[in-house]
This record gives sequence, C-alpha cells and structure tokens, in this order.
Amino acid sequence: MPDDNNLLDELNERSREVFRRVVESYLESGDPVGSRTLTRSMNERVSAATVRNVMQDLEFLGLLGSPHVSAGRVPTQMGLRLFVDGLLEVRDLDQSDRQKIDETASSNSQDVGGLLDRVSTALSGVTHGASLVLAPKQEAPIKHVEFVNLGADRALVVLVFANGHVENRLFTPPPGQTPASMREAANFLNALAEGRTLSDLRGDITREITTRRQEIDALAHQLVESGLALWDDAGEGSERLIVRGRSNLLSEETSEADLEMIRTLFDDLERKRDIAEFLELTEQGEGVRIFIGSENKLFSLSGSSLVVSPYMNADRKIVGAVGVIGPTRLNYGRIVPIVDYTAQLVGKLISDRN
Repeated sequence: MPDDNNLLDELNERSREVFRRVVESYLESGDPVGSRTLTRSMNERVSAATVRNVMQDLEFLGLLGSPHVSAGRVPTQMGLRLFVDGLLEVRDLDQSDRQKIDETASSNSQDVGGLLDRVSTALSGVTHGASLVLAPKQEAPIKHVEFVNLGADRALVVLVFANGHVENRLFTPPPGQTPASMREAANFLNALAEGRTLSDLRGDITREITTRRQEIDALAHQLVESGLALWDDAGEGSERLIVRGRSNLLSEETSEADLEMIRTLFDDLERKRDIAEFLELTEQGEGVRIFIGSENKLFSLSGSSLVVSPYMNADRKIVGAVGVIGPTRLNYGRIVPIVDYTAQLVGKLISDRN
C-alpha cells in the first residue's frame, strides 16, 4: 500500500477537491457520488467529463471504487484511510453533546460500574452508534476467592475485594474438575490472596506453585493456573466490556447482507472475543485512534469502523478505553471529539473516585 502522505502530495489541487467532496458526500449520504452531482459543487467551473476523468484517475490509484456498473463512485478503505489521515477536519465538540456526556458525572456515587454504564449509554445516544467502554481492572486488595462449578465446561470465580466490591467472572475450567479440587484451589488462593491485589498475586502464586506443587493435586493446580491466565490477561473479566446501542446499527433500510454483518459483529461482542486487543489498540499512544474496515482486527466485521481512545488514572497510566463502532461512513469529524472528550472525562472521574 502506498504511503498516504506521499500519495496525498502527488494529487493536484483539483484531484484533492474531487476526492474530498466524494468522500464527504458519501459519509453524509452513504450513496455513490456521480460526476454530474459533483460538478455542481466544485469551487471552479469544470465539465462533468473533466470531473469524470479525475474520478477515473482516483479509482486507478485505489482511492475510489464503483459499486455498480455506470454508478457513481464511493471511497475505498484505502481512500477513507487517506481522507481520515490527511483531509479530515475535526469539529469542535458541540455544546449539547458535551452537556449530555457531562450529565453522566452528576452522581456522587462511588460505583464505577454504574458510572461507566451511564457513560456507555450516553455515548451511544449522542453518536447514534454502538458504544464500547472497557472498564478498569479492579486493583483493590482481595478479601476472599471462591470457585463455583456450573457444569462440565463452565465455572464461576467470585472475587470479594477489601473495599466491598464483588466481581463474578465466568471461565472454562480444565477437564476433570471436582467440587473437592475447586475447594482446595480456593483454599490455596485464599491463604495467599488476602491483602494483595490481583497484580500482586501473580508473582506470589507462581512462586508458591513452584515450591508447594506437591501440596495440591494436579487438577487443583490446573485450576489455579487457569485462573491465573484469566487474571493476567489485560481483558481479564468477561464483564469488563460494556456495550450499548447495538440497535443504532440497524434500520428499516438495512440490507440482508448488512444485517448478517451486524449479526457477526455482535456475535463477536457477545463472546467478548479478543477484548485484550481492544485495550492494546489504544496503548500505542495517547489520543483518539481510528480503525477502518479490515484494519479493525477486534471484530470480524470488515464493513465497520472503530473510533477509540484510552483513558488514564491519576498516575497517567492507561486503565481502560472508550469507543464508538459503526459503519465505515461514520461522521468522523463529529465522532472523534466526542470520543476524545468522553475518554478525558472518564479518566478524571475514575481518578476522583480513587
């Protein structure tokens, strides 16, 4: 793929204007853009034939595509990437949007989960897309751990923290677990866990497993390791990802193909697949990042875009992320400042509560 900046530099002023207007019209309407329509909005007086030739050149460069024979042009994924990186004009945050997001901070409750749920709902409502909020990991000291067997391939770990917070996390236990082995694993963990955070525990338990391997049976040892793998994961809890507004991706005009793509997206979300990667996407630097189409490795929905930003605690450490997912023709200029502001607000609220 050519370097975006070099490709943009190679376009003359007329090609840039045609390209920008095609993309902006597509993002606004979702419809292919024809040369005659474009001619009427150009800054200079040019013929439809001239505009058509420019669009053909842009198509040859891979920036525009034709969905149907004799139809207008739409931007390709490569074209959208070039537009977002080089031509996107980000608006100032609308006052009414700011007010709706600020209202989520009105409660004095210390319940971080409730706060993030309100933020996710507000973000979905403001953007008319599906919102994603990745909650911070719980770093309070642990008071008690308990395993609950739910079936041959399902188990629950109940974590009680010293600050009164309780988390229930589903996981898949190793084969052959018994109630006795689960009790033994819980007892083993509780002997180590009290007063320590999950982050502290990993090193301690790894050392204890090494020195006391003979003190627990093989199945309990597997269970402890399974729990450790869950806790060590950056996206460790199955309930850490809050999703709101999925109905915003559906409309009466939604085609069968689009419906199937959206079903695929939310199948992925329901499985909470690759949640760790959601946070990793944001950890390569501060600020909003945009993933278009197949660049968005978190989901298998190639026709989607993800606008995501990390939020930080008082120590400027990334602890979570907020984002909006929708079709590739998102109004990026409006969505980017909303996501950016929401991430900053959540970071401040998390820091204040801690």
